[in-house]
Amino acid sequence: MLTGKQKRYLRSLAHHLNPIFQVGKGGVNDQLIRHIDEAIETRELIKISILNNNTDDRDEVARDLAEGSNSELVQVIGKTIVLYKESREHKQIELP
Repeated sequence: MLTGKQKRYLRSLAHHLNPIFQVGKGGVNDQLIRHIDEAIETRELIKISILNNNTDDRDEVARDLAEGSNSELVQVIGKTIVLYKESREHKQIELP
């Protein structure tokens, strides 16, 4: 579980990132979760955008992605999700 201070720090780092995944009308599936899991292992912090043709609840999509990839949900703002997971091999981010 992340503290408020840690979430603030991660949000400040994520501000300059571009989304690298998009959730479309197909929604959350195993293939998307597998790709997110691989990307988050190397990057630690990623942004995901939800497209307009996705009719699912954005908070539910964010929760499903976080649970599926065993990562922490940092922020859901608009249609953008920020996820964090500490990397085992490529650790770059030091949390306060």
